[in-house]
Amino acid sequence: MWHAVAMSHSPPCFAAVRAAAKKKPAKKTPPYQAPKKTTERQKPIESNNSGFGGKKKDPVWQCVQNCGACCKLDKGPSFPSPEEVFDEPSDIELYKSLVGEDGWCIHYDKSSRKCSIYNERPYFCRVEPEIFHTLYGIDPKKFNKEACSCCVDTIKAVHGTESQELENFNNAIWSTAAN
Repeated sequence: MWHAVAMSHSPPCFAAVRAAAKKKPAKKTPPYQAPKKTTERQKPIESNNSGFGGKKKDPVWQCVQNCGACCKLDKGPSFPSPEEVFDEPSDIELYKSLVGEDGWCIHYDKSSRKCSIYNERPYFCRVEPEIFHTLYGIDPKKFNKEACSCCVDTIKAVHGTESQELENFNNAIWSTAAN
């Protein structure tokens, strides 16, 4: 149960997403480069905050069936607008064309709680390291943490803080946590 407490007090990721969305990325992003090696030997830093001598585990993002929180496209003013996220007018237009009158994606089947175009969904509907880097400037090494945080915020906003969807998501991301 410690993981639910840890996730519940983390700040919403959307402030970071809004800030990243306002920055215009360079046309060509250089690949990540490891720090240069120095001749001086440094001791590795070990994190031992999980107790009993174990290393701290990080959540591993995964989609949870029967959630659909990300398919609620019009989530209100606390979430970034398409204009804040996308640079390309065609992406803004496509995103807006997917928003139904009730704010849900027109391809989200509420009875089955599934996407009717899942395999052909637009790139921005995919939760993947490269997409988070492109849209939000999130380093791929931080993908799991940021994706989990964003999903927690979205699930809370759409389904509530005491929802079964949030409990299912937390159980899923922490049950497969990386060592």
